[in-house]
Amino acid sequence: MRRVIAYLFSLHAFLLFANISWAEQTLLESVAKGCEKELESYCKDVTPGEGRVLACLYSHKEKLSGRCEFALYDAAAQLERAIAALTYVANECENDLDKYCASVEAGEGRLLACLNEHEKKVSERCIQSLKDVGVK
Repeated sequence: MRRVIAYLFSLHAFLLFANISWAEQTLLESVAKGCEKELESYCKDVTPGEGRVLACLYSHKEKLSGRCEFALYDAAAQLERAIAALTYVANECENDLDKYCASVEAGEGRLLACLNEHEKKVSERCIQSLKDVGVK
């Protein structure tokens, strides 16, 4: 369990860096539902943000229910898939992003919007990767 929560911390940090708030929000809701009792019992006074809630759950790891543990494992697996998809698209679209979107700030869908704006000029590899991960 310690490894899963540590993994979630590192993925949470990556998501903040990559600014994938939509994925993070969905996963946080899933963990909140699966760990509802634990969050209410042990972490109700914790201010959310910067991994504090995960730290609280980690500090009570011996008391987590099977449902909460599953929610944490499932969130870690989903985050890993989201990061793999992001990495794949970043690799396939790297040249296009450098060429057409270098001045665009990452986050809130701005890079995807830029690629869509230059769709006719973007490489087929990039377009295909966007289709493969379901954002096109």
